[in-house]
Formats: sequence, C-alpha cells, structure tokens
Amino acid sequence: LFHKEDIFMIDLLDLHTHTIASGHAYNTLYEMAQSAAEKGLALYGCSEHAPAMPGSCHKFYFSNFDVIPRVIRGIPVLMGTELNILDHTGRVDLEDHYLQKIDYAIASLHTPCIDNHGTVSDYTNAYLGVMENPLIHIIGHPDDSRLPADWTAVAAAAAKHHKLLELNSHSLAPNSSRKGARENYEQLLTACMRYGTSIIIDSDAHCENDVGNHEMAHRLLADLHFPEELVVNTSLSKAAAFIPSLDRLLKEQPELFYNALSHPQGGNNRT
Repeated sequence: LFHKEDIFMIDLLDLHTHTIASGHAYNTLYEMAQSAAEKGLALYGCSEHAPAMPGSCHKFYFSNFDVIPRVIRGIPVLMGTELNILDHTGRVDLEDHYLQKIDYAIASLHTPCIDNHGTVSDYTNAYLGVMENPLIHIIGHPDDSRLPADWTAVAAAAAKHHKLLELNSHSLAPNSSRKGARENYEQLLTACMRYGTSIIIDSDAHCENDVGNHEMAHRLLADLHFPEELVVNTSLSKAAAFIPSLDRLLKEQPELFYNALSHPQGGNNRT
C-alpha cells in the first residue's frame, strides 16, 4: 500500500497549471495562487494554453504580464505558457517576440493541434526540433501513446539541449485522456537516469483543487527509485538552472521567496 507520508522528496513548486483564460479550466489566477499558497508551495507558475488550442486566449494575452504582481496571495508567481507543437519540425504557436516577454515556456504535443496520423519518427522529430529553441524550457507531458515517440531519444536530446522533461501527474490519473502514460514514463525515466536528464513534476491543474497534486508522479518515482538529484522540484536553485527568469529573481529579489520558504501557509511542502 502507498501512503502519502511515504513520498520521498520535498516538492516546492508547480509550474504547469491553467486558469479560466485557457478556456477549459475553471478558476482564476488569484484562486490558483491562493491554493498553491495554502498547500505550502514556494513557487506557483501559470502556463495558459497558447492560441492554437481551441478556446484559449489570444496571443496578446502573453504581452501584458508586467501588470501582474510578482507575489499573489503570499506566493511568488511566474507567468508562462504551454505552447502547442504544430508539426514534425517542432514549430510552435507563439512567435519569439512573445516568448521573450514571459517567464518560461512549456512545449507540448496535443491531439487538437497536430496531425494525429504521424509515426513514431514524426513525433520524435517534433520533440527534437522544439528542443532546439532556446526560449523553451520544459517539454510538457511527453507520455501519450496516441502521439508516440522514441522516449530514449527524447531523454538524450533533453540532456543535450538542457531542457526539463515534465513528469505530468495528471497523465497518470485514471481519468486522464492520455494513453499509456505509465508505461511511456517508465521508458522515459529509465532513459533519464541513463543520460542524467533532469525532470520537473507538474500537476497540469485545471482547477484549484489540483494545484500541487503530484501524488501519482511521486508514486511512480518511488517505484522506479528515481534519483532525487534529477528532480528540480526539490530546490528553487535547481529549477533556476533551467529557467533564467527564476534565476534572475533569486539573485535580484531573493526577499520574494523568504516568506514562502520560511512560513509555508499549508504547513507542509510535501504534495
């Protein structure tokens, strides 16, 4: 039996979440940040779907993040996006002009946004192509058998290009629409251990109740005896090595993080 107290590492952040701006999520930015603070996270990230996702926000949405406070409801906030990989070359749906304005970018394959009749080689090339973009920091939910890839090649390329691979906890949930996630993650994470590829655990929360809900991901990591040193959630400085905006904040405004790290409102940094 798995007990929540058996989770084996500290987990400080959640950078893959969505609000009502994404069109199929159900809470506001402030509600999501409040939930993150109450659960004891030290950093909350909002990553709305980029414009190719049906129902999501216009690209202008991503040009005005300067008006958003850096701390909301007591927790530091990063504002990013979840880009859609559009083809087998790794092209995405926001221009560099917008990516340069935001804190970080996740790039993901989604069935509504790419040809669903590609081959393993096609989707592998999509991942390898998008990793060549220096403005992209995280590869989102590389786990779906509907869009299968060579997971060993993906892990090797992420190590080469200094990208984080996401372990998406929602993909592992029984109600997830993604297929074969656990089996695909077993292959991917085994390759990450081989190549020293770092990962980030995220919730992919579309409602405030799921912010910081990484339990399914932690179960899998425990089963695989995955090394803590390859998981950036355990340390803001480890995450900052992959996300330049976070690195700058830690160096230039460290006081933003003192309260979140010293006095977590949730009383427990384990998620």
